[in-house]
This record gives sequence, structure tokens and C-alpha cells, in this order.
Amino acid sequence: MVSKKVILTGNFGVGKTSLFNRFVYNRFSDKYLTTIGVKVNKKITEVDGEEVSILLWDIAGEVSQDKVPVSYFLGAAGIIYVFDLTRPMTYENMDRDIDHLKQLLPDSVVKIVGNKKDLLTEEEMESVMSELTQKCDMTTSAKTSENVDDLFQALGAELLERS
Repeated sequence: MVSKKVILTGNFGVGKTSLFNRFVYNRFSDKYLTTIGVKVNKKITEVDGEEVSILLWDIAGEVSQDKVPVSYFLGAAGIIYVFDLTRPMTYENMDRDIDHLKQLLPDSVVKIVGNKKDLLTEEEMESVMSELTQKCDMTTSAKTSENVDDLFQALGAELLERS
């Protein structure tokens, strides 16, 4: 079995903890609780017939925020950068944030994820996606679970490929 550390990062309120809870526990809550520091859990998932143990770190706050210790990021093989599809301010600094992450973890797999897809109409989704200058790897809804498993399967496959 392959074991990999993966971090969930991005701005406040983008749904990192909701994605964490949906993936690890298959549950969702509408209650907003700010993550203080970091929340860590492990889930074993099967990717292409091989078991992958994902040690998932849900990191509070923003990528470049001084209050988030750099040590939280160290050793991560994968990064899931989450932004809120309904709030442009959460992806305005995405290029800078991704550059910062790639400097910290140059060999990590990076997945850029637009969350809260369930809150937008198809037309609104098209408009938001046309605004983004940085490539978005996937859009998800932690609430409905749309694409959540697909996200971790794709990440797991890429992590296995690099092992």
C-alpha cells in the first residue's frame, strides 16, 4: 500500500472542511465552523486496483498567511487548492498562491478545485469558468458530493504514477 500526505488549502470559507468531511466520512453539514490550525485524518481508497492511504490535512486560513506554519505543508505529495465558485475574491490571488505552493513543494501534484458548484446555474458556471485565468482541474460540490470521489481518484492515480 502506498501512503501519501495531501493538503487541502485555499481561502477561508471555500469548503475545504466540507470536502474533507465528504471524502473521509461521507457527510456534509451546512454549519460553518472555522478550522483552527489543522485537522488531519486518513482514508484508504482504491485506485486502479491498488490501495492508497491518503493522509489528508485540512489547513486553516490562506496559503500565504503568516499564521499557517510552513511545516504544515512539508512532506505533502499532493495539494488540493480549493476556491469558492460563488466568490471571486477567493480566486483573485490564485496564481500567486499556486506559485507559492509550487515553491514550497516543487514535486507535489497540484489540483485546483472550484467548490460549491451546486450554488450556480449552468450559465453562471460558464461565466465563472471563462473568468479564470488559471486552469481549474475540477469543480465539486461537497454538499451533493458531485465530483468529490472523482477528485480523490484522479489525485490518487497521479500520486501512484509518480511513486
